[in-house]
Amino acid sequence: MTDQTADLREIVRRRYAASALKVTEGGSATCCGAEPVEVNDDFGVALYTADDRDALPAEAAASLGCGNPTAVADLHEGERVLDLGSGGGIDVLLSARRVGPTGKAYGLDMTEEMLALALANQKRAGAKNVEFLKGTIEAVPLPAGTIDVVISNCVINLSTDKPAVFAEMYRVLTPGGRIGISDIVADDELAPAQRAERGDHVGCIAGALSFAEYRDGLSAAGFTDIELTATHAVADGMHSAIVRAVKQGASRQAGSGLRGSGVDRSSDM
Repeated sequence: MTDQTADLREIVRRRYAASALKVTEGGSATCCGAEPVEVNDDFGVALYTADDRDALPAEAAASLGCGNPTAVADLHEGERVLDLGSGGGIDVLLSARRVGPTGKAYGLDMTEEMLALALANQKRAGAKNVEFLKGTIEAVPLPAGTIDVVISNCVINLSTDKPAVFAEMYRVLTPGGRIGISDIVADDELAPAQRAERGDHVGCIAGALSFAEYRDGLSAAGFTDIELTATHAVADGMHSAIVRAVKQGASRQAGSGLRGSGVDRSSDM
């Protein structure tokens, strides 16, 4: 790990540790950057139904990303789900409800303060089929072939080693397993320097991949059936997007699939 990579990771860790402490003290958290991003029908709390929000502790619902991966992952009873960068635990707790007592939802986060918040939220929610793990999304502390669905909410753009993230997602998935991710993605014509002009790394902008780079990275890791669907703009040429892909092989549970809405950008790549 280079000094620059380590510095960026520490900046991200400090920002999200502060966000967790703010929620613990009764404030509200934002996905990226120092200021909240404008919320609309395709973003943030609006993507979580009133029933979902009401069923969770307020401290869990406060930690929102740039989308709602549980709404597009089409989770089924008995499936095993992993949330990369699980924060306060909203997507893990929602996933646990969807997969039921015969399934399991894992949350992975590198920030002690976020893990403490998530564990407190798990206790408040009374969720039994949940486990939170400490670690990085570039080195997932789970055995190969043990997860049916990987989700993530506006976190992969923060990684400084995205090929490692894609490789780890592929490794932990069972044959036929799938991903349903919300992330920030850039138009293909925007160079990295132009992305950095629109926002910093910890603000989920400078580190975002382009649509083509995202597709190529997933393909290089072995994924097929790759789809990227833009939902709304977060900056000039930068979009919140749904990312779907499948690991080749027979699915553990028939009928599993992915649903979503928005403008499909996969044909642009």
